[in-house]
Amino acid sequence: MATIEAGKKLAAYKAVDDHITADCKVIGIGSGSTVVYVVERILQKPELANLVYIPTSFQSKLLIIEGGLTLGSIEQYPDIDVTIDGADEVDPQLNAIKGGGACQFQEKVVAEAAKKFVIVADYRKKSTKLGVEWTKGVPIEVVPMAYKLVMRSLESKLTVQQPLESKLRMAINKAGPVVTDNGNFVIDAHFGAIERPACLLKELKGLTGVYEVGLFCNMAQIAYFGEADGNVSTLV
Repeated sequence: MATIEAGKKLAAYKAVDDHITADCKVIGIGSGSTVVYVVERILQKPELANLVYIPTSFQSKLLIIEGGLTLGSIEQYPDIDVTIDGADEVDPQLNAIKGGGACQFQEKVVAEAAKKFVIVADYRKKSTKLGVEWTKGVPIEVVPMAYKLVMRSLESKLTVQQPLESKLRMAINKAGPVVTDNGNFVIDAHFGAIERPACLLKELKGLTGVYEVGLFCNMAQIAYFGEADGNVSTLV
């Protein structure tokens, strides 16, 4: 685990060094364990203190506030220079699965608003195809009243690829399902190796009751991976 954390830190530091400069005005800050190191690196650079930072979750909001950085919102700043975020899995075409932390909607909004979307992760997140390494499923945020309808639609209405398993994500430390920041539920649908992620995303988004899908296709420009040997690799 020490090696993995060291890799995350190196990847996050390099992403900040390469893409966030004093010439930027607005930065998107993603969610997850790797993003802690992104903020850590930003705080080491005094020239970045006056930029505005947009969070994708309560976690990243706290990181921004506790670091003494300027907190902004997507309503105030719809044009973002760079967004840096983690990922649960990344394929060779820079398609990604995100939403393991159940905030894929906010993550996608902030990523799409950015001129440049950068992924940081450790080597375990690299995959030949989405759904191979990350087997917990594609996170699908759904309106609560429609979750059973969506579950049924996943089994009967998809033509691109059928799920091997779909389940409502349940909370760990309390009874009942996970509830997102938007008051919705999350269905995790495992498809195995996803052959056409962009086509699957389009079809999933078309199902009634679906709020957002944790497939990020044709969005990232570059990904940084902390390797087991202490080096950082990139994918463009």
